[in-house]
Amino acid sequence: MPHTPIKMDVLRKTLQGIESRIYTKLAPLELTAYATKEPVTFAERASGERLELQAGDKWGERWDCAWFHFRGRVPDSAAGAKIVLLIDVNGELCIFDEEGTPLQGLTNVNSEFDLTLGLPGKRVLPFAERAAGGETVDLWGDAGNNDLFGFYRSGTVKEADIAICHEEVRQLYYDYEVLLDYIENIEDKSARTARITQALYDVHLLLRYPSDETVAESRRLLGAELAKQGGDPTITATAVGHAHIDLAWLWPIRETFRKGARTFATALRMMERYPDYVFGASQPQLYQWVKEQHPNLYAQIKQRVAEGRWEVQGAMWVEPDSNIAGGEALVRQILHGKRFFQEEFGLDMRMLWVPDIFGYSASLPQLLKQSGVDYVMTQKLSWSVHNDHPHHTFFWEGLDGSRVLTHLPPEDTYNGPALPRSIMKAERDYYDKNVSEHCLVVFGIGDGGGGPGEEHLERLSRLKNLQGLIPVKQEPAIDFFDKLNANASRYKTWKGELYLEKHQGTLTSQARNKRFNRKLEKALRELEFAASLAFAAGGGAYPAEELDSIWKETLLYQFHDILPGSSITRVFDESLARYEALLGRVNDLTAAAYREAAASVAAGTEAKRPAVLFNSLPWTRKEWIGLGQGQWREVEVPAMGYAVIDSDAQSVLAEQELLQAADDRLENDLIRVSFLADGSVGSVYDKALGREVLAAGERANVLTVYKDDGDAWDFPEDYAAAGSESMKLTGTRAFVDGPQAIVEQRYAYGQSTLVQRISLTAGSKQLKFGTEADWQEDGCMLRAIFPLNVYTEFANCEIQFGHLKRPTHRNTMWDYAKDEISAHQWIDLSQPDFGAAILNDCKYGYSANGSTISINLLRSPSYPDPSCDRAQHQFDYALLPHEGDFIAAEVYKAGYAFNTPIAVVEAGGSRSGILPADGFSAIDLEGRGVMIEAVKKAEDGNALIVRLYETSGANASVRLRVRLPHAAASLADLMEQETAALTADDSSSDGGYALSFAPFEIKTVKVKL
Repeated sequence: MPHTPIKMDVLRKTLQGIESRIYTKLAPLELTAYATKEPVTFAERASGERLELQAGDKWGERWDCAWFHFRGRVPDSAAGAKIVLLIDVNGELCIFDEEGTPLQGLTNVNSEFDLTLGLPGKRVLPFAERAAGGETVDLWGDAGNNDLFGFYRSGTVKEADIAICHEEVRQLYYDYEVLLDYIENIEDKSARTARITQALYDVHLLLRYPSDETVAESRRLLGAELAKQGGDPTITATAVGHAHIDLAWLWPIRETFRKGARTFATALRMMERYPDYVFGASQPQLYQWVKEQHPNLYAQIKQRVAEGRWEVQGAMWVEPDSNIAGGEALVRQILHGKRFFQEEFGLDMRMLWVPDIFGYSASLPQLLKQSGVDYVMTQKLSWSVHNDHPHHTFFWEGLDGSRVLTHLPPEDTYNGPALPRSIMKAERDYYDKNVSEHCLVVFGIGDGGGGPGEEHLERLSRLKNLQGLIPVKQEPAIDFFDKLNANASRYKTWKGELYLEKHQGTLTSQARNKRFNRKLEKALRELEFAASLAFAAGGGAYPAEELDSIWKETLLYQFHDILPGSSITRVFDESLARYEALLGRVNDLTAAAYREAAASVAAGTEAKRPAVLFNSLPWTRKEWIGLGQGQWREVEVPAMGYAVIDSDAQSVLAEQELLQAADDRLENDLIRVSFLADGSVGSVYDKALGREVLAAGERANVLTVYKDDGDAWDFPEDYAAAGSESMKLTGTRAFVDGPQAIVEQRYAYGQSTLVQRISLTAGSKQLKFGTEADWQEDGCMLRAIFPLNVYTEFANCEIQFGHLKRPTHRNTMWDYAKDEISAHQWIDLSQPDFGAAILNDCKYGYSANGSTISINLLRSPSYPDPSCDRAQHQFDYALLPHEGDFIAAEVYKAGYAFNTPIAVVEAGGSRSGILPADGFSAIDLEGRGVMIEAVKKAEDGNALIVRLYETSGANASVRLRVRLPHAAASLADLMEQETAALTADDSSSDGGYALSFAPFEIKTVKVKL
């Protein structure tokens, strides 16, 4: 007679039945809430509107806050039982102890989460392991009326009860769950699977008559299967608990303060219950908030870190976007991140932990290696749409040849449920299991925080060495990487950027935020140069403390859901206000530093009304500048120095007759531009080279509108195939302003308007498009298109500390998937004898197809911010034709100059100083192809840091001349630790240091004052 078939749905219902018998509710808790619109402290917990509540009562709207007071008494009849509190207020809740320190986080079960990873709720608060009966419950909890991901889930109390926890039933639940998940996900018909299936069915039969005896017998039956261990392992899995916390996303930044406290408190409580538990969390910014707001909680964390149970992860201040953040900003992410963990915990971070960022710049490996970071953990590449990244363990080689060992957890998530299916997937899908003996499993509930709960840890306690699965050990991720590195010679190498085939919309969404970020990065560079100049010349104190604070806030807003534009409205309302304040303060500090220097210069000048012009770029600049009231001067300012002019003197504009402006044309001595009736550019003729810049028969700067029904992250990849419309020209006027010939065009589309001042300046080939837009469209994308008369297979795109070549063809799916690409200050198409670049002051998204460059100017998705970019915008871009390719033409200089204006300072007053009265170059370079990215005071000691990099992808030799008084110079790493002394050239009397660069190499010089 055949065996009775065992149906999986029967076994699943049995598991549900076991779960329903874990807790027996004894009595409801008395519940009082004190509601407020914004969070208040523990000391102010009773200051809000008082609400007497019970299960089913509503306590607020989305984002409301409340302190809940839970009171009750354990019944005498519960003596000897294990007592817990079951609390779910349909929001995020943190229970505090009597001293006002976060004790444990609780989260509504009714929460937005991928349910294939498990239920997200944490509703059980342990109270008494063995009650005496009669104990008093008196607890306070701080609640936010939102779920883990910021969604509003009715705002009503679900439960608040005293309950008995039947511990043997709870243990039986996890026994049954682990084995059931095993047989549901194993792909074989082995005796092992059959025996487990039969044991689960036998328990099903036993529990038809539930009792203490049948529960005990059920545990014995399943325990026999759980006790069966594996043999010698081929691969082992390292499991580390984690709570990836987005510092802002579907919630405001202020809510993250509380998410951090809830999550960290829960991790501490879990460590008390589970001695094998190892938890990790990244982002010093999060730790800094906890330190400031909950010092007692922070002290508990420091104790667990010292024990090795809590791993501080990552090497950056936050987990930033790495496509848009500037090069020096990424350096500061690492510098401030590593310094925080070193100063607070005495630990040197050797691992970059970025599980969720939207692509990985090819400059990162060098930044990491020069900062003492050898390893990278991420998993986001598993989200790519068209191509599967071929490795989980590999060496990532960056722009300059630096390599870092990189691991993508083969489970493809940082929210693992820690079930057998997790371990099976890690082994089954691990691409490099033929050469690697180790893989990483990251478990817990992340993004919205919360981290691992008891369910994860109970499961793992049964999975350590379960027959049929690879062994699993909880240990720090850095220990995993060190073991992985032992077999380094076997791993393959991936060269260049790690491009994510998704989220290309984040290169454009929230344009105002991106503009502020660019302006602030450039303003900070200018401030540090100005302050360094004044400081080194004895002119004043360097604002180190304030700069530290401003930089860290700037780094916060580069978090990978803020700078990319993928958060809710409130996040951007707040960041835009802070950006404006920060930029204003930085500009004020810069002006003050330059005034200090200018006062020293003015003491020796003979000018009647002297103005000092400061140039922070490392080459002499000859440009026209406006002095206000229609005054223009053509000036020449030395590299990283200044020149003095008399503000009352006027320059004579040579060849005035060649500067022409009319509605249909612009012309200067080098370029002739014609416009068509629709306002687009019909021709750009390079008079010096005698050639047309635009592709034959094509129009340029066509302001094209596409329908875009995507969200902040993604737009349809076939957006162009659906057709497009163009903004309509509504008015034109032409005029000459000093050295500039200008055509001002006005456009309209739908509810939106746009004004462009298109200009040519005497002596320049740069055709500039100064733009102001009032954009009010829903679900639309605005692009400017430039078809160029250039033959090339690659677009040259500036990235941090160098450039990338990306294909302009679509030969393969790898090429097709990179239709939208990122670039910083410029993107260029070149052939050996000629090329053209697009410069910009705040744009990052481009498409380069054939000989056409398309700039993504604005897009207005409706999720998660329904008002995204329906606003006033200002941005500039320019077309720059050039002789030779982009390297011969030194396009990088044009990009920096476009973003870094010469500073004009009226030299009011005077004082003694060491700065000469005439033009002076404080720092300059002799040689080509090297850029000075930053000059700043060292974090420690009396020294300046000068950061340089090779721009062309070639070997380079230069002399760095430092004309400021100084004692010595040395090479240093990015952590500003000296690595080798430098010796000034024998022939040099002005501090000349010979430096040799490999392609794209970054060098840091530490100049001791």
